[in-house]
Amino acid sequence: MQPQAANPIMNLVPLILIFVIFYFMLIRPQKQREKEQKKMLGSLSKNDEVVTTSGIHGTIVNLKDKTITLRIDDNVKVEMERNCVAFIKKPQGLAS
Repeated sequence: MQPQAANPIMNLVPLILIFVIFYFMLIRPQKQREKEQKKMLGSLSKNDEVVTTSGIHGTIVNLKDKTITLRIDDNVKVEMERNCVAFIKKPQGLAS
């Protein structure tokens, strides 16, 4: 008696399962983070207190299409790329 040959579709099931797991654990969450970051960068406005990806804390004093001017101290302003903003600091007095 000879063993039966495995169904070729059954050989693809593990590969498909691995792809589905990768999609839901890696690809989809990354796309959601990118979407939230893009939304946050689009909502930047003057006088927002922000933290940059390099850890600089400052206040936005001017916005351009691709750059922002950030006041980091009295009489110290730095112009940097808009996509360098990591997040907007929440006001200290408000409880959420």
